[in-house]
Amino acid sequence: MSTAAMNTIIENAKIRKSADRGHANHGWLDSYHSFSFSNYYDPAHMGFSVLRVINEDVIDAAKGFGTHGHNDMEIITYMLDGALQHKDSMGNGSVIKAGDVQRMTAGTGVRHSEFNASNEHSAHLLQIWILPNRNGIEPGYEEKHFDAASKKNQWRLLASSCAREGSLLVHQDMDLYATLLDKGQHLVYQPHIGRSLYFQIARGSITLNGVTLAQGDAISIDIDDETTIEILSQTDAEILLFDLPASKNYSAKD
Repeated sequence: MSTAAMNTIIENAKIRKSADRGHANHGWLDSYHSFSFSNYYDPAHMGFSVLRVINEDVIDAAKGFGTHGHNDMEIITYMLDGALQHKDSMGNGSVIKAGDVQRMTAGTGVRHSEFNASNEHSAHLLQIWILPNRNGIEPGYEEKHFDAASKKNQWRLLASSCAREGSLLVHQDMDLYATLLDKGQHLVYQPHIGRSLYFQIARGSITLNGVTLAQGDAISIDIDDETTIEILSQTDAEILLFDLPASKNYSAKD
């Protein structure tokens, strides 16, 4: 990569360190908020493009969220460890585990509950909210398992606007990828000009175009010029990549 390309990335990138996220420990729930959520409010971090919430949650054994409602939001749950029991007003009921990804379209309104399915072990997950491309969508539900081999040292598409390559359907112009990198692995991503990228480090430590990022860190990048993203894993690592519409087209809202 040229020095000019590297400088472009740095100039258009914003790093979100893990320790700077909002934090709420409710005893049974330990949660870190990348963006403003519940009692955590930061006008500088209301979302990025159509990405509205990334909460890293650790839920104690046999604890969870009682029945509550959502509307006009695409809600994705990415399991890291443990198991989560889901029930909703659409009649769905299941237990999702590490490697599973769940998508719930809240649309015109849905009610659901989420509880740690284990009486002994905590559950660790990322809850992600995406603004839909329109309001009033019919509620929907989908879940899929993506095995480790499909993510090993390569990008695996998890969710997209057209459900291509076996991904979950999300009602928005976005792609969500994940990778599991072995230590010392090199991985690239070639974005299109006019897109915005958000990388969330779920586990491990990497360098991204020379920027060091550790577990819980994130980096957002607006792609204004031809650019290559280059990642080198410093340890075994797990990364989520959101390829989103240009962030400048979306203003943060309370």
